[in-house]
Amino acid sequence: VDPRERFPELTERQADVFRVMVRGLSDKQIARELGIGETTVKAHIRAILAVVGVHRRGEAVFEITGRQTAAPRV
Repeated sequence: VDPRERFPELTERQADVFRVMVRGLSDKQIARELGIGETTVKAHIRAILAVVGVHRRGEAVFEITGRQTAAPRV
């Protein structure tokens, strides 16, 4: 899923975070996978939620995939 097709206002990095977020990973796991800080991940997620027009991660995932978010990995 390419989030920028549906939400072209997203930056490339925000789209990267969105793609990983859809898999149900925590902020820490997203940060580790993308090689960025957890605070940066949180800032990207806030921006993603604003662009998508929702208040929760699960709502954003539903908007892009049409289904519930995956269960978080531990």
